[in-house]
Amino acid sequence: QKQLVESGGGLVQPGGSMRLSCVASGFTLDYYAMGWFRQAPGKEREGVSCINSRAGTHYGDAVKGRFTISRDNARNTVYLQMNSLKVEDTGVYYCVANVECNSHPYTWNNPDASWGPGTQVTVSS
Repeated sequence: QKQLVESGGGLVQPGGSMRLSCVASGFTLDYYAMGWFRQAPGKEREGVSCINSRAGTHYGDAVKGRFTISRDNARNTVYLQMNSLKVEDTGVYYCVANVECNSHPYTWNNPDASWGPGTQVTVSS
């Protein structure tokens, strides 16, 4: 059974940095495109970033130039490095396996995707 566990969330000041990790168990990440989504209170869930099996990456417009996704297949882990954080980056961040990784974030999710429980990121002074 695929399981994903996110970590690294918490409270950070605007302009700060944070790195999220997502460890997979029950399967190997090597062959899967992985993604990060987020959902802020009262807002729709949105795609943040994805990385395919060949380490090609895509980003949502709101985070381009500030966030970097990476993967370490040996550790079965995906990371999301978040820099220059803004208040509007606040939300629950979810790691997702088996996404459709392309340049259109609204197409990333699909019925075969597996989701982690999420980790809270709060950007506030």
